[in-house]
Amino acid sequence: MPAPLPDLSTTIETLYRSESGRVLATLVRILGDLDLAEEAMHEAFATALESWPRTGIPDSPRPWLISTARNKAIDGIRRRARFDGAQKDLIAHLEARISDAPPGENEDGLEIEDDRLRLIFTCCHPALPPEGQVALTLREVCGLTTEEIARAFLVTPAALAQRIVRAKAVIRDRAIPYQVPVSNELWPRLGMVLLVVYLIFNEGYTALTTGAGLSAGLSNEAIRLGRLLVDLLKLHSIEEPEVMGLLGLMLLHESRRAARTSPGGDLILLDEQDRSLWNREQIAEGIALTQSAIRSRRFGAYTLQAAIAAVHAESPSAASTDWGQITLFYDQLLRIQPSPVVELNRAVAVAMSHGLEQGLRLIDDLLAREQLSQYHLAHSARAELCRRLGRLPEARASYQRALELAPQETDRRFLKRRLEELGRTQSQGQDQSQDSVSS
Repeated sequence: MPAPLPDLSTTIETLYRSESGRVLATLVRILGDLDLAEEAMHEAFATALESWPRTGIPDSPRPWLISTARNKAIDGIRRRARFDGAQKDLIAHLEARISDAPPGENEDGLEIEDDRLRLIFTCCHPALPPEGQVALTLREVCGLTTEEIARAFLVTPAALAQRIVRAKAVIRDRAIPYQVPVSNELWPRLGMVLLVVYLIFNEGYTALTTGAGLSAGLSNEAIRLGRLLVDLLKLHSIEEPEVMGLLGLMLLHESRRAARTSPGGDLILLDEQDRSLWNREQIAEGIALTQSAIRSRRFGAYTLQAAIAAVHAESPSAASTDWGQITLFYDQLLRIQPSPVVELNRAVAVAMSHGLEQGLRLIDDLLAREQLSQYHLAHSARAELCRRLGRLPEARASYQRALELAPQETDRRFLKRRLEELGRTQSQGQDQSQDSVSS
């Protein structure tokens, strides 16, 4: 029996969100062309909007959409054949290939998930520029709209659309194969896939100004892609601990989402968060994945970052955090992925484990090298340490510099709040000094 139709447009929109990536991935395999597959998929959804009010929603909408899109593609090819006699033989061959291609779904849907994995690797081919890889993955694999992606990355929809057009052109012009690379090429390509997934997650996790719904949606899409990679690499007997490490890292960070902002949308630092709001199921899964990756002894930067996040997640309070262990993890991370930002994070860990003065010296050394001189979080970290040491004029100057450099309004509000708190502290100190003199 067809499903009831309480609000068809909402139902189809929800279906597009959840299924368009899978439908498109299968159509790319069948049609062999990304643009043709996307056009056919959109026509299938438009047909659903027209026909389902009469026929009802099919019990299995995804196969219906794939079959309808395939038929639409064949009809389009036949129309073009009538107007392009020179391409008649080629078009006939393509039509036969499409007609003979199986839909690709078994009882568990595993073949369609294989299609998605192939599409991820296509979108993340190293021939594409990094910004094109991210945009194309979000558009074609995750099903986000051009406007949503543009809003997340603070670019215009027109600029984002151009990134997607250029990325598609590279795939077409270079005839990039729609497949998971063979084993000897897998690691270089997998590394790029993991980076794109991590960039998508990080954008959703840190870009709070894009709106809670969109930010959470980006993070959830990245976690979904991470799960897909773990499951499908396991299905193909491919072992890569860093895939588990990345998924563990994303889950451990995402577990803190509810505690990261106040009801008014203000940023709350880790040591000030209400840990009862942390998602314990995500923490348990993230820790289990991280431990599995570490046991392999073939882990990398994602797993080490996940191990650091796990130490925080397992600490019942900020005061009980094992900063010494975190410092050791940062030491390892610096050896395999040296960067000024990792050095900054290690400096904070050193401050918490070996003394604020020692950590402050490390941050000052970093700022003196000028690599982080325009990075607002470096100045914010310095301000926090100065505040805790009672060096309030230095703290104020560093907070002010961080405020000048902060790109997001959420960070700016936090820094303004810190400056106001610092002003009140200094004012109270002056009042107490005057009272002492007058007495």
